[in-house]
Amino acid sequence: MIDEQRIIETIDMIRMHNLDIRTVTLALSLRDCMARDIDEVCDNIYKKITHYAKNLAAYAQEFENDYSIPIINKRISVTPISIIGESCIAPDYVKIAQTLDAAAHEVGVNFIGGFSALVEKGCTKGDKLLIESIPEALAKTGRVCSSVNLASSKAGINMDAVLVMADTIKKAAELTKERDGIGAAKLVCFCNSPGDNPFMAGAFCGYGEPECALNVGVSGPGVVRAAVDALDKDADLSMLANKIKQIAYKITTTGELAGRKLAQKMDIPFGVIDLSLAPTPAVGDSVAGIFQAMGLEHAGAHGTTAALAMLNDAVKKGGIMAGSHVGGLSGAFIPVSEDAGMIEAAQKGYLTFDKLEAMTSVCSVGLDMIAIPGDTPVETIAGIIADEMAIGMINKKTTAVRILPVPGKNIGEEVVYGGLLGRAPIMPVNALSSANFVRRGGRIPAPVHSLNN
Repeated sequence: MIDEQRIIETIDMIRMHNLDIRTVTLALSLRDCMARDIDEVCDNIYKKITHYAKNLAAYAQEFENDYSIPIINKRISVTPISIIGESCIAPDYVKIAQTLDAAAHEVGVNFIGGFSALVEKGCTKGDKLLIESIPEALAKTGRVCSSVNLASSKAGINMDAVLVMADTIKKAAELTKERDGIGAAKLVCFCNSPGDNPFMAGAFCGYGEPECALNVGVSGPGVVRAAVDALDKDADLSMLANKIKQIAYKITTTGELAGRKLAQKMDIPFGVIDLSLAPTPAVGDSVAGIFQAMGLEHAGAHGTTAALAMLNDAVKKGGIMAGSHVGGLSGAFIPVSEDAGMIEAAQKGYLTFDKLEAMTSVCSVGLDMIAIPGDTPVETIAGIIADEMAIGMINKKTTAVRILPVPGKNIGEEVVYGGLLGRAPIMPVNALSSANFVRRGGRIPAPVHSLNN
């Protein structure tokens, strides 16, 4: 028997509280695209992507029309391109990036991720060439996203690569300075990056993934806030956590329905459902708003980290119970520029860089979409990355840094990207020098708990 109340509740979640399928991401292996000639590699990549993804956007639109559930982004993730390019006698990674961009444009997806390298223990020749090409590749493409894994709980932190990536971020921003350094917004540094993450800019098709799969990311911070608001004001934190679990269960069920229906129609395997409370700049779709509904005056107040820890845990517990295959990141994102409440908190000085770093110890990802002065030294950016990698390494969790050194802008100014990337105030960073530390190079060894075989 159909439960009428549940139908009404789901409609309300979509129409009133911004519930959406944030992304359907086709994960596609390009390992069979390798060849000695760069033109052959590019031709193989273009043909494979346009073959497998030719109906992704159209079928996603049909699902929206049939079920009235909005799908915000259609995306593709591919095998880390550093691996694919290494097969060439004379690799040209910028040319591969442009091929990815052309294929993404042809099939009508918003972004394509996987212009990536995994260098937590060191770099191969291909890794080095790809990293060197990132600024130019992001400047010459519109839909390509890049990520580099710099650390893991098993390998430690590759500090040589950390410093190189800090410089790469600065260059990516400088080469796109006419667009306020948007190149840096498509580039993320990881510790413990998962190979089935459907969210950009960090999505790639991991080496252990199948030939292709459809991974789905669902988001509903507005729904969670509405559920918390509706709870009795005398409810204790255990009751509040249980309510969040219940609503996360319902959100995940919606996402898995979408993923399985689309995968079946495309005749490919369903991969994972990633339930991550990914906010948008829209009013009412804010993770920071959930903190206020919990009882904090604003994001950044003492207690914010505890509230985020509880929220992240409750979301994971509810999602795991609802989904057959829950993966990716799954939890709560705290991107400053993409969350209306976080933007306000940063503008008012409630949310500082140090508080954001503390919050990353319990959130799904890390320091995300934070605008800083364009003249911030490379060594300071390297120190920020190293701190975040350390949090992920020690806590055996994924952490990331997507930081925006905005060319020509300073504290008190604002950067506006529009769309899901939103807007952000330029935040101050610690003026103390990290140079002598980060320039020592080498690897920070993995913690003792990595020896768990």
